[in-house]
Amino acid sequence: MSRVAKNPVAIPKGVEVMISPAEIAIKGPLGTLRRAQHPAVSIEQEGEAIVCKAREGQDNARALSGTVRALINNMVIGVSKGFERKLLLVGVGYRAQAQGDKLNLSLGFSHPVVHQMPAGVKVETPTQTEIVIKGVDKQQVGQVAAEVRAYRAPEPYKGKGVRYSDEVVVLKETKKK
Repeated sequence: MSRVAKNPVAIPKGVEVMISPAEIAIKGPLGTLRRAQHPAVSIEQEGEAIVCKAREGQDNARALSGTVRALINNMVIGVSKGFERKLLLVGVGYRAQAQGDKLNLSLGFSHPVVHQMPAGVKVETPTQTEIVIKGVDKQQVGQVAAEVRAYRAPEPYKGKGVRYSDEVVVLKETKKK
């Protein structure tokens, strides 16, 4: 069995788990997440923990049991604490402004860029050069952050662009005469 799948997923207080043969639903103070069950992995609730076990006779069941356990753990963390991704704008005149479920970006183009947030994802701009993307689904928060960063990825000579707060941009040396 996968070493990741050997660890049970602890269920914190205030989080409910509903396991049916077709899907697993986890409900918490921040919302509800659902995921279809994989036929190669059995999911069981034992007290205050969820255990994922590989079913016999499946080729990739051991690998999938660890993956399913990690996905369930992310669901539990998402509905109890939530996920957030922080982006920084580096460059003269680069600004961001959150308006409801839209993010207005000025990134040096001839036109403003408006990014529509999907359902379940919230955006905040504490300052004009910071963007905080929050949500309960880790994959969705990361995908939205990647889409916003893709509008103007950091360039290698001056480092201008949209970058993650923990991202390190290695600058290249300019051409010498």
